[in-house]
Amino acid sequence: MRHPSAILHGYDNAYFMHYLTGTELFPERYLDHQFLGDIRDMPVNFLKGYTAVIQLAAISNDPMGDRFAAVTAEINQHATNDMAKAAAQAGVENFVFASSCSIYGVALGAPRCETDPVAPVTAYARSKIAAEEALASIEGGMVITSLRFATACGMSERLRLDLVLNDFVACALSQQHITVHSDGSPWRPLIDVADMARAIDWAVQRKPENGGRILKINTGSNERNHQVRDLATAVAQAIPGTTLSINTEAPADSRSYQVDFSLFARLAPEHQPQLTLMDSIMGLANGLKSMKFSDTRFRSSSYIRLYALQAHINAGRLSENLTWQAGSAVNLSALSASTRATFTPELEVSP
Repeated sequence: MRHPSAILHGYDNAYFMHYLTGTELFPERYLDHQFLGDIRDMPVNFLKGYTAVIQLAAISNDPMGDRFAAVTAEINQHATNDMAKAAAQAGVENFVFASSCSIYGVALGAPRCETDPVAPVTAYARSKIAAEEALASIEGGMVITSLRFATACGMSERLRLDLVLNDFVACALSQQHITVHSDGSPWRPLIDVADMARAIDWAVQRKPENGGRILKINTGSNERNHQVRDLATAVAQAIPGTTLSINTEAPADSRSYQVDFSLFARLAPEHQPQLTLMDSIMGLANGLKSMKFSDTRFRSSSYIRLYALQAHINAGRLSENLTWQAGSAVNLSALSASTRATFTPELEVSP
């Protein structure tokens, strides 16, 4: 996955830029240039000269999608479509969209493959499938890959704890106890963030003869389809002293789906997931221990992306439409100025 001649630029709205975990350095230091901006207002012709675009920007889970339903559609769906059209017009060769297996929603029975019907049950999932449908209608020669990712997990420099495995590990370390509020029966496919990066590396280089010009593909591995109770049990066994309770009387969570990743295995044999469930658990445990993590109330903290956004709104920094307020302490211009010296690459606020 090394590309020494590649020039990497980032474009980000900085909602979570200062929520660093396990590092004192911004991960953007690996980029050649970091732009700060809202993809809903990306300048015309901004993408001219780029070979590939990776669209990761999103209101990124069900609770945030429920709280900000209109914004979720604006960013995840409409802005993605606008960006892809602009990329095609600018001559971009590959466009990669981070979609989600959550589009399968309520999916009892056999693991779902790409040709099976979708059943999104949340605003987040609906925005992802709507974006996929819009991308499929874009004409021209640009290769478009929608990576239907399994549920993310794993340690990172901006750690999220609003993900099922990450939550369980944080509970084990901070409380020595894991509570599963559902009956534990729902199925979830998982993929570590390191393996997500591996899949993106494949997609930015994909040729149309390998899957077609427009491709929607489940991204993960069949071995990492897990029931929630088994995830909790694995974490409890891996972290000594952890007790576990499962609310077996609770109704089953309607979001339950197994996923068939056979197509991804066939088309991307050199970019298959490498991390096991235990690798992800221990990576999280070691990362959190190195931070001396002990926050027993993390579920209402900035580790949860919904609460991070709400904190910005409460402080007057963000509007309800999730745009930076003029004159706020963390508007894009101020953030750019305050962090410019921290980065090796230059930060720039897009016009």
